[in-house]
Amino acid sequence: MSDTFVAAENLHKAFNDHKAVNGVSFFIEQGEVFGLLGPNGAGKTTTIRMLSTILEPDRGDVTIGGHSVRHNPDAVREIIGVCPQELALYPDLSALDNLLFFGRMAGLNGREAKAQAMANLEKMGLEDRARGRVDKFSGGMKRRINLAIALMGNPLLLFLDEPTVGIDPQSRNMIYDTIEALRDGGMTILYTTHYMEEADRLCSRVAIMDGGKIVALDTPYGLKSMIGTPEQVTLEDVFLKLTGRGLRD
Repeated sequence: MSDTFVAAENLHKAFNDHKAVNGVSFFIEQGEVFGLLGPNGAGKTTTIRMLSTILEPDRGDVTIGGHSVRHNPDAVREIIGVCPQELALYPDLSALDNLLFFGRMAGLNGREAKAQAMANLEKMGLEDRARGRVDKFSGGMKRRINLAIALMGNPLLLFLDEPTVGIDPQSRNMIYDTIEALRDGGMTILYTTHYMEEADRLCSRVAIMDGGKIVALDTPYGLKSMIGTPEQVTLEDVFLKLTGRGLRD
């Protein structure tokens, strides 16, 4: 990794009198898996919505692949893929038809969409279920289809928002293997999760947000070194030390 692909500079976003994001800055290198963690209400979701052009910052800017989210959001949308926490699927359609639909939405022609759809289903270990209706799939299979959809159009930057919530260990490991293969192929990934062991395994660097600000940013090893011997503490220990143990409902 040597080239900065994402540069967020002094991001601010308020809703009425509530400062959801208050001066957030960070960068992501090309080919990096970058973790963005935080308790509920920390500003993480608002930050991701600004990066993915859903919300415009009140102040500050983000440059993705050389394009400003404020001044050229259409160019940004052409090079990003988003895998939301909530499943973005049409349950009455087959797995293949879901991918074809979203592929066409991404601007692919029919032949390109079919080729990418089959390749992405194979990545997810679901090529033999291509014609199966999604509403008959298990939770883990739906999560894998959700990720396959986000890969349509071959994005350069992939947003993964808690992609392993509520799934079986086999599907979770399949998603881990897929993320690592995408990273090794040069894809840049912004990863959010509440499972600290996932961030420790997958992310080269992790930013922890709280109160609309980044309160720590380092490698998992570096973050653990802040509070003790890295081999004896976990990222969850760091997370709770920095953000507190109080519930965030």
